[in-house]
Amino acid sequence: MEIFGETLGVATALFLLLALLMALSFEFVNGFHDTANAVATVIYTHSLKPWIAVTWSGLWNLIGVLTSSGAVAFGIVALLPVELVLNVGSGAGFAMVFALLISAIIWNVGTWYLGLPVSSSHTLIGSIMGVGLANSVISGHVFGEGVNWAKATEVFSSLIVSPIVGFVCSAILFLLVKFLVRRPELYQAPDPTKAPPWWIRSVLLLTCTGVSFAHGSNDGQKGMGLIMLILIGIIPAVYAVNLDADPKSIADLELASRKTMAMLDLAGNGKGLEDKAAADVLSAFLKTTGQFNEDIYPALAAKDRDIVNRLNGKNSFAEVPKEDRAVLRSDMYLVSESLNKLNKQGKLTDPQQKMILRDFRSKLLPMTQFIPVWVKVAVAFALGCGTMIGWKRIVVTVGEKIGKSHLTYAQGASAELVAMATIMAADSFGLPVSTTHVLSSGIAGTMAANRSGLQAATLRNIALAWILTLPACVLIGAATFSGALYIVFNVLHVG
Repeated sequence: MEIFGETLGVATALFLLLALLMALSFEFVNGFHDTANAVATVIYTHSLKPWIAVTWSGLWNLIGVLTSSGAVAFGIVALLPVELVLNVGSGAGFAMVFALLISAIIWNVGTWYLGLPVSSSHTLIGSIMGVGLANSVISGHVFGEGVNWAKATEVFSSLIVSPIVGFVCSAILFLLVKFLVRRPELYQAPDPTKAPPWWIRSVLLLTCTGVSFAHGSNDGQKGMGLIMLILIGIIPAVYAVNLDADPKSIADLELASRKTMAMLDLAGNGKGLEDKAAADVLSAFLKTTGQFNEDIYPALAAKDRDIVNRLNGKNSFAEVPKEDRAVLRSDMYLVSESLNKLNKQGKLTDPQQKMILRDFRSKLLPMTQFIPVWVKVAVAFALGCGTMIGWKRIVVTVGEKIGKSHLTYAQGASAELVAMATIMAADSFGLPVSTTHVLSSGIAGTMAANRSGLQAATLRNIALAWILTLPACVLIGAATFSGALYIVFNVLHVG
């Protein structure tokens, strides 16, 4: 069966389609939670009819996804165990992908059914940690070694700080608007029998558009990262490296590889390492407990040499033999992530060395961290469909159940403006944040600033869901990964 330009066996093709369907299902369920927040204020304030609001939001999610850099998508991938990322096409790699998707979908659907706005980012990251911890136990490594704790700390910081930013900044913005704009209708509950004045509708439409765009550019990338893992694992000949890279980019990469190889040979005093030994050294270095040692530079030089040899005389990646493309990607991944870790550890002190290695890494990343347009469109479509079907539960929670009074126009606009700015700022740094957390916290902040009062029961349930999401998804992720491994190796007999 021919699919995505490759001839696959029927079983493999069905396996691929099932995996892609599950990844899109994750984004579909994400639409229940996160995209619903983007349309909550315009629907609740009767600024737009629901079907118009979700269609408009879906369009701007699509634009946000299409213009996204992909940094968040591959930031999520960086949390996964190194050996599973490098061998995503193996049985353990397939088990990892299915475990991530199943555990995230289970938690998202359950909390949506209860009308609780929880974070899809927390859900996915918890599942990733569960897979990493289970993998470290099953494979006999040190417990916890399968989790990239440095990256996890960076991600957690953004997820913890963003709700605080949402609460405080939304409260301040609301008070500022209240002081500057003396229009009573802005601070009253929406009249269910009529739409608000055109200028209020314009402001709310603008904030809905901004949050939808920001959500697409950030949250939409999580599903894209998982889809790329699936494609790389099953069809490496097509998706392991960027086949659309132009000849100049290939030539520039080869030249940068040669410069880096020469420099690293000097740094390693000419010590040579075999290909397998070099891969083992760099894989160990990239693990949580991995430390710098005298073999790192020779290992990097060896991998650079492999990259140079495979690219020598080539004008495109299509000229690299199909069976070599997955190996080439692994070499690039090991080198790129190792250089990044060296930089963060402060091991690179010479300015010229830092410049050469930074230039090399900047040329490596586009060759492996790319996302085809069709993947972006598919993810945006799944997000939009999820929003259209599941928006009502979350909209009611945001509009009526956070504060003791109903959401006003000014409160909705203030919370959404802050959410939009926060998500866009996080996106520029390649950090995943939760649209749900930022907006829900923002609504609570405006209620507190207005002294409207907060509904303790709802806040308690939301806080409990937020607190439980991470540990619950760690446990679900670990359990589903263990179960998936058993099925893959003992039932399907996939190596």
